[in-house]
Amino acid sequence: MRILNINSNSALVNYLITTGALYSNTIIEAFEHVDRADFVPFAVTSDVYMDYPLQIGYGQTISQPTTVAMMLEMLAPQAGDKILDIGTGSGWTTALLAYIVTEQGLVTGLERIPELVEFGRYNLDKYRFPHAKITQAGDALGVPHDTFDRILVSAAAEDFPNALLRQLKRGGKLVIPVRNSIFEITKKENGEIQSIEHHGFSFVPLINK
Repeated sequence: MRILNINSNSALVNYLITTGALYSNTIIEAFEHVDRADFVPFAVTSDVYMDYPLQIGYGQTISQPTTVAMMLEMLAPQAGDKILDIGTGSGWTTALLAYIVTEQGLVTGLERIPELVEFGRYNLDKYRFPHAKITQAGDALGVPHDTFDRILVSAAAEDFPNALLRQLKRGGKLVIPVRNSIFEITKKENGEIQSIEHHGFSFVPLINK
């Protein structure tokens, strides 16, 4: 399959709209405002807008733009949401979410690799998002004893982590890769769990100590 040479952020956004990966106005605006070039190591900047994952070191990647767009559309974040972003890596998804939720909301990015925590913080500081932060992940998955309107996971679990369902508010959504699928989970107001599986994806593994 021929890979298009995408050489600017605006061209990337137009490509994602044309392919149908992006369609919500607020998410489109986030991609327009938060430039992927600000979240990759210098060594890979020549490929920054290409529609494939890029290495960011330590065996981790910044995800394919199409995949990020699709996952954010599944997550359907709203202004004022409190969001947990697990496996933030370079900080790109944390910044995109911060733009969407506005200063009325809160975004917490979690990353298990200390060097990437610092890298993600450095990248996030390029934007004025005082309501977003990136922290070192602890031994437990997510943030036990807290709850969130939305939870985004950017690494693949081997089995579905039920601990995250307890951290999801009623009416909230969880988007998480499990093996080679992305699961779009909705916790209804009555506590019932609704799940939609999207097949055919590949992610770095989620490591829960």
